[in-house]
Amino acid sequence: MKVTALIPDEIIRDVRKYTGGKNITDSLIRALTDWLYQKRIENLGDELHQNPVGFRQEFSAEGIRKNNNSV
Repeated sequence: MKVTALIPDEIIRDVRKYTGGKNITDSLIRALTDWLYQKRIENLGDELHQNPVGFRQEFSAEGIRKNNNSV
């Protein structure tokens, strides 16, 4: 997608410096990708806080070993 955006030169310089991109486009893609990963991780953390992962009541390590040994 082509986009025209008015971004201050100082921000572009910093983004290029910290991302190590080959050019402005590559630098912006790297920065936005990193930002998206960070936001997805934050959202996952929020979801896990609201709905923690847990074992079923009937879960036991012994039961799993028995299932694995019977195969």
